[in-house]
Amino acid sequence: MRENDTRPSPQPPGPASTGAADGTHVEASGHAGTPAAGLAFAALGVVFGDIGTSPLYAMQTVFATHHNDVQPVPEDVFGVISMVLWAITIVVSFKYITLVMRADNEGEGGILSLTHLLRNTVSSTRRMAVVTALGMTGAALFFGDSVITPAISVMSAVEGLTVVSPMFETWVVPAAVVILSGLFFVQKWGTAAVGRWFGPVMAVWFVTLALLGLPHIISHPAILGAVSPHHAILFIVSHPFIAFIAVGAVVLTITGAEALYADMGHFGKGPIRMSWFAVVFPALALNYFGQGAMILEDPATVGNPFFNMAPDWATLPLVGLATIATVIASQAVISGAFSVARQSVRMGLFPRLLVRHTSKLEGGQIYVPVVNWILFFGVLTLIGVFRSSANLASAYGLAVTGTLILESLLFLSLAHMVWKVQTWKIVVYIVLVLGVELAFFSANLAKLVSGGWLPLTIATAVLMVMTTWRKGAGLVAKHRRELEGPLDEFVEALRDSDIPRVPGVAVYAHPNSETTPLALRSNVYFNHVVHQHVVLIEIVNENVPHIRHVDRVHVQDLGFEDDGIVHISVHVGFSDSQDIPRGLALAIGRSPELDIDPDEAHYFLSVLTLHPTGDAKMSRWRKMFFVLMANNAASRTEVFHLPPDRTAVMGAEMEI
Repeated sequence: MRENDTRPSPQPPGPASTGAADGTHVEASGHAGTPAAGLAFAALGVVFGDIGTSPLYAMQTVFATHHNDVQPVPEDVFGVISMVLWAITIVVSFKYITLVMRADNEGEGGILSLTHLLRNTVSSTRRMAVVTALGMTGAALFFGDSVITPAISVMSAVEGLTVVSPMFETWVVPAAVVILSGLFFVQKWGTAAVGRWFGPVMAVWFVTLALLGLPHIISHPAILGAVSPHHAILFIVSHPFIAFIAVGAVVLTITGAEALYADMGHFGKGPIRMSWFAVVFPALALNYFGQGAMILEDPATVGNPFFNMAPDWATLPLVGLATIATVIASQAVISGAFSVARQSVRMGLFPRLLVRHTSKLEGGQIYVPVVNWILFFGVLTLIGVFRSSANLASAYGLAVTGTLILESLLFLSLAHMVWKVQTWKIVVYIVLVLGVELAFFSANLAKLVSGGWLPLTIATAVLMVMTTWRKGAGLVAKHRRELEGPLDEFVEALRDSDIPRVPGVAVYAHPNSETTPLALRSNVYFNHVVHQHVVLIEIVNENVPHIRHVDRVHVQDLGFEDDGIVHISVHVGFSDSQDIPRGLALAIGRSPELDIDPDEAHYFLSVLTLHPTGDAKMSRWRKMFFVLMANNAASRTEVFHLPPDRTAVMGAEMEI
């Protein structure tokens, strides 16, 4: 199916609205009438799970993993804590919360939504290609992050058992495997039932973070002086190499920052900002201050600073709470991967994927089986290979920092080309934000050999899939139009023929209104009949999250009504279901001239059998890979929600 060419000009700030899947018009948050405080509370469980569990492993990675470089001495501790606080302030509070969240696509955020915004406004073909390439790379890096996050989060929580007793060390890997296996196996039932508990659990988690830090801050209040950036500057100047290595671990404190933007459509800007400044940021700051104070008091605690903050009696309950919190963080990442995969399909970057809606009320509650099991296999592989969160930390960072930089580049492009922001403001952003992100990325490049290659390998594989599918789909679309031929010529030939018309309604899913569906041609040539009513239905993927039902269907006059042929376009957003029978029913209900019974309609799908033996300009292995993906794409009967007992598949063969 094609993307719509409508190109609205987005505005920088201001409230956005969107149409829900049921046709109602709701606020951008997606929860009409819900108080901001309630949405802010719910956001704690979805938006902040990843960044909220970073204290589990960030400081351990800085001091324990790099114990020969970063020492638990005042100069290093103050420098590291200062870098952490200012990294969170600049990247999260300033970049995402204050600036980037102003760039919304009908209330939705995320790198692909940002890409959609620019694709809608960029007229140059070259710039369009650059924007698309940046969005594809960012999405690919997100999938690399999606594999690592569940593994490192859950393992870091379970490793708290070793603080209780070293004898539990052998239990860490099996326990993590069991917990994550359960998480991936329940995905097909959706998270609506347990999702309501995410907010309360994460609220308890953030309160716990603050309470863990407070006693150590009270006993060593001097640590609060780390809020001054001069400690970070002195640390960098006096130990440039050590600081460079430390920066590669400090970036772990901002992992999940991109989720603030990606989940904006679920809750809205206001509630997310409220949660961040009122709860999350203060809790994280107090916990990191507390970890720094404790390390100064007892350098031996660097082995696992987070769990060493708790009194002995509280360690085991804390392990349980941390495990639940990391499962919630993992769930947010998995759900995000499902959403990115669906958006990628709608943008023509992935083959058709089976998407199941797990909630009748929440359009964002979806399950993508193939993505779920690929992530599950990847997570188990990582746990088996790396076997500890400290080792996994070496693989973490490159995907996150790469995504941060790409989103900054897309945001700067939007600010410059669309919003016409003053040059000096863009320069300030480049120096203050992009400069910090480039420093993070450079520091993580040092971990390339020890594990950083992993997310890049995953991202490269995803990019290979995207580019191969996009190239192959373009070639097929071009040759397919030649096979189909103009619709007006086909109808004219029907008028001049003696092909009989038989009673019934034949519905053909077809991506445009200019050419003839292959299934219609096959029906005429092989069966020598045409149904009395012929309906061509086109799914139009709009560059917005939702299309209201009142705006969803359009019956177009192609000039063939006297021949019993009508064309219907069904417009859907990238969060809407591609339900053809529902679209047909909507069109019949609003167009009196469509005097047909939707329950009597028979559906015909045009299918091409592809062979990688043509002369198209594409390498042989990529042709074979494209054909493999095309042959294993999700059944359009399921994707379009067609009734199997009233659906027939007809088509032709093609060489590419």
